[in-house]
Amino acid sequence: MSQRFDGQVVVITGGGGGIGRAAAERFLAEGARVALSGTRASVLERARAELDPDGGRTLTHAGHITTREQAHALVERVLERFGAVDVLVNSTGIFRPMAFTDQTEDHLEEALGSILRPTFWVSQAVVDPMRERGGGAIVNVGSMWALDAIATTPTSAYSMAQAARHALTKNLAIELAADRIRVNTVALAFVETPAYERFMSPDEARAVLDSVSAFHPLGRHGRPEDVVEAVAFLASRDAGWITGTTLPIDGGVLAGRSPAVQPEAAAPRKAA
Repeated sequence: MSQRFDGQVVVITGGGGGIGRAAAERFLAEGARVALSGTRASVLERARAELDPDGGRTLTHAGHITTREQAHALVERVLERFGAVDVLVNSTGIFRPMAFTDQTEDHLEEALGSILRPTFWVSQAVVDPMRERGGGAIVNVGSMWALDAIATTPTSAYSMAQAARHALTKNLAIELAADRIRVNTVALAFVETPAYERFMSPDEARAVLDSVSAFHPLGRHGRPEDVVEAVAFLASRDAGWITGTTLPIDGGVLAGRSPAVQPEAAAPRKAA
């Protein structure tokens, strides 16, 4: 495998599982040092032990990041350990289908706190270190739900927060272009990650994922490795003239689909 990220430092929020963990594995394989941020210390440590057993090329930072101070504390730890930041991957988020009229302040705060606030504040915190390096790349893991509503998976709070992540992509791409900091987003359809088990049992999550293959024109739901290919490309110098874009990684869903194949098993249960 090529060493496109040799000598570079990559920060991944939501780095303990699913897409974040898969991205960490890819960046490490391509020569990077990687900081994994997330809310659960045990998940981060398990990922670190599997990906980098001696811990020489990884750092873990556990805790919620919903404020400017928390974001800067993360980046300061990365700078103390590795001395630089070259790439940021914003991969946080909780996907929770729920009818709009059932959502509470807690559900709205969950969406904002797991998607929008960490993206905003950590992106801000890496700007100065990237400027010192002469540039860098931010890749946001967004969602097709920010672009297109799906009748059987009502996710108004999640979609709104992801849409803000998409909007931030364009704003930062323009504002930071002079600093040679590129900002792009990938917009995902159904991808097989542990995230679904946050609001349903493992068996229910498997049933949903098995049910949605026909929803995607290419005939299957996504896998983390599908997403990582795009994330690594956008983070690399190979994408040096690409900024402000949203790239669908969705098996063709946003190109057009039939309502007849929308996933019935993904319909949310009414909130208690």
